Amino acid sequence: MRRIGTLAGRQHGVVTRSQLLELGLSPAAVGRRVGSGHLRPLHRGVYLVGPIMSDRAVKMAAVLAGGPGAVLSHTSALRLWGLLRIDPPRPVHVTVPGGGRRSRKGIAFHRSVALSEDERTVVDGFVITTPGRTIADVAGMLGSREVERILAAAEREGLMTRAKLAGLPDRYPRRAGMAVVRALLEEESGPRYTRSEAERRCLELLRKAGLPRPHVNVPVGPYELDLFWPTETVAVEVDGYAHHSSRPRFEGDRRKDAWLRARGIEVIRVTWRQITRDATATAVRVGQALALARERRSRGQR
Repeated sequence: MRRIGTLAGRQHGVVTRSQLLELGLSPAAVGRRVGSGHLRPLHRGVYLVGPIMSDRAVKMAAVLAGGPGAVLSHTSALRLWGLLRIDPPRPVHVTVPGGGRRSRKGIAFHRSVALSEDERTVVDGFVITTPGRTIADVAGMLGSREVERILAAAEREGLMTRAKLAGLPDRYPRRAGMAVVRALLEEESGPRYTRSEAERRCLELLRKAGLPRPHVNVPVGPYELDLFWPTETVAVEVDGYAHHSSRPRFEGDRRKDAWLRARGIEVIRVTWRQITRDATATAVRVGQALALARERRSRGQR
């Protein structure tokens, strides 16, 4: 049990059946420990040692369930790198070599024929995709606002240099979302407003119109909403000067909007021009959306 505890300590409280057999336990001994509650089955051949089920134990169990060569990836890896502010909802994303395994409850397996050594590393006991590979994996899953924030955070935190970020589209030319990454990097020196200034202007506009104050920069799943009224489930996203000049950015934000609407969140997109030059019409549009949402909720309660 001491050896099992040492192994579990390195793996966030999780062990596999094959590891237990290598430590000298017989199949019958493993079965007895499962029956007594000392080992709690999480996936086939993967067990939790002890009563505490941490979030990292959930992730480690998913990676171990992927078998040899499996790595934590996509939004799950993004969170471990500190590039996603909250833990994304399940499933845990795991990349497996070759044909891989079928996805199971709580785990999404991604198959990769070639995951080179410079695309994997170890962080806090996890075998995980590198920051560059992780960004390549998620760029096609998220909206352009989230991708832009991730690129900035990766450079700010010293995970990737600007040169390495610029090289991602060439290394992964066929990956969905690489066109978004390229467009974001190429427009770096173009005219842009700061996000804080856009939010400040929009909040001031809503205050003057007498509308309720929203929550700001709210994480919802893998996304972050600029302004959000949780009771009404209405969100406002502020787009920049040339936000839709890039088709990939436009399509990325449509994916985000569709994901949110599927979960009952109405998304209103406003541009910098609408905030600064068509303020009244913009306030009316937001106010009407909030009023309709409250009316729908009232009818539902009745």
